[in-house]
Amino acid sequence: MTQPLWTVAEMAQAMHATQSGQPPEAVTGLSIDSRTVRPGEAYFAIKGDVHDGHDFVAAALEAGAALAVVDEAHRHECPANAPLLVVPDVLDGLRMLARAGRARLAGQVVAVTGSVGKTSTKEMLRHVFAAQGVTHASVASFNNHWGVPLSLARCPQDAAYAVFEIGMNHAGEIEPLVRMVRPHAAIVTTVEPVHLEFFGSVEAIADAKAEIFTGLEPGGVAILNADNGQFARLREKARAAGVTRIVTFGAGEAADARLIDVALQPASSAVHARILDHDATYKLGMPGRHMAMNSLAVLATVSLCRADLALAALSLAQLSPPAGRGARRRLDVGGGGAILIDESYNANPASMAAALGVLGRAELGERGRRIAVLGDMLELGPEGPDLHRGLAAAVTGNNVDAVFCCGPLMRHLWEALPSSRRGGYADHAAALESQVVGAVHAGDAVMVKGSLGSRMKGIVTALEKRFPAQAARDDVTAQGKPR
Repeated sequence: MTQPLWTVAEMAQAMHATQSGQPPEAVTGLSIDSRTVRPGEAYFAIKGDVHDGHDFVAAALEAGAALAVVDEAHRHECPANAPLLVVPDVLDGLRMLARAGRARLAGQVVAVTGSVGKTSTKEMLRHVFAAQGVTHASVASFNNHWGVPLSLARCPQDAAYAVFEIGMNHAGEIEPLVRMVRPHAAIVTTVEPVHLEFFGSVEAIADAKAEIFTGLEPGGVAILNADNGQFARLREKARAAGVTRIVTFGAGEAADARLIDVALQPASSAVHARILDHDATYKLGMPGRHMAMNSLAVLATVSLCRADLALAALSLAQLSPPAGRGARRRLDVGGGGAILIDESYNANPASMAAALGVLGRAELGERGRRIAVLGDMLELGPEGPDLHRGLAAAVTGNNVDAVFCCGPLMRHLWEALPSSRRGGYADHAAALESQVVGAVHAGDAVMVKGSLGSRMKGIVTALEKRFPAQAARDDVTAQGKPR
C-alpha cells in the first residue's frame, strides 16, 4: 500500500487552510495536472499562464484525486460536498507546504543550477543516491516558481537524499527558490550565453546563477566549475554570500575533483578522475566530455554528502540519457538500422556544440552519414544570428555530413554552411519533417536538437513513426562500423 505523503491535518496547518467537505485523513501525493492526477493525490488548482487549474477541479476529483486545494475566490464554483482545502492563494499555499516539507526533512539536500547540464546532473545525482538510500529528486525540469515548491512539497519525510533543480530566465528568480530549498550543497554546472535576451551579458547571467549561494545552509558547500570563464566571479559571489567552503571540479591540476583522462565512446565514456583525494576510474553511461565533467561534480557531491564514493562511481555505468536530452534509439530502416539521437528538449550554443560533438563520434554503417537536424536556439537576443552562424565550425569540425535547419535564426547557419553539407531548410519544424524522414538511410546517425519552442520533438516522433524504434545500447550501433 502506498504510504501517505501528508496527513490532511498537516497540510491544513502548513497552508493555513480551511477544510470543506469530507477530505480523507491523508494524501499519497501532490499534482497540479488533472490529466495525470492519481487516485489518492491532492490536486492543486494553480493558475498558469494559459489555464486556471480551478477549471479542472471537477475533472481531477472524478479522476480519483483525494481532495482539491482551491482559493477562496473559486470555492463557490466547486460542488458543495467536494473535499477541499481552501486557501487565499493556491500557489502561495503550495510554497507554504514546501517550506513545511523542508522543515521536516533530515536528509542531505542538494540544489543544481547552471546554463547547461542542470537536468542531466540532477538525474546523475538521483541515480547514484538511489543506490544508497531513500532518494527524492525533481521530476523532469520542474525548476521554476511552481516546479521547485511542488518538488519540495512532494519530498517524503524519510528521504536520505533530496536533489532539486533550480532554473531561471531573469535575475531574482533563483533566490526565493533556493531560500525555500535550503541546500547543504549547491552545484553550478557552468555559465554560458543563454537567455541573453533578458541579461545582455554572460557576467549578468553569472550573477543570477550566483543567487543559489544565498540559500545555502550554514556550513554548506558551493561546487563550481573551475574551467568555466565565470569561475572567479562565481567564487567571489559565493564568498560574499558567506559560503566558507568552495569545492571545484575541472581538468586543471588545482581542481578538487579533477578529470585526469577520459576516453569518449559513441554512447558512453571511460573516466579516470581524482575526487577529493580519492582515485576513481569508472564508466559513464552518457557520451560526451561535457557529461564526464558534470560527473565530477556529482561524485564530489556524493563525497560531501557522506555517501559511498566507490558505489556511486560504479553505478554511473547504468545511466542513460533521458528522452530529449541525448536518448538514443535504433531506427529500423530498410536494409539495416540507423541511430537516432534525441536532443529535442532544448538548446543553446554550448549544448548545441556538445551535441554536435557527440554526433561526431557516432558509429556509422556502410556508407552511413552523420546528419544534424537543428532548430532555432531561442532567447539569445541581438547576438542570436551570430551565435547560430558560429555553429558552422562545430558542424565541420565534427565531420557532420548533412545539416537540416528550420527557423529564421537557423537560416543564418544554413547560409554559412558549405553547399556540400546542406541537407534541407524549412521555416518551421513541421515543414522539415518529410525532408528529414526521406533523407535517412541505413547506416546513418541522426541527431535532432533545438530549443523547446522550436518544436523539434515532432521530427523525432515522425522518424520513430516511420521507422520502428528501439533503445540503442552502447554495443548497438547503426551498423557497428566506425568512420
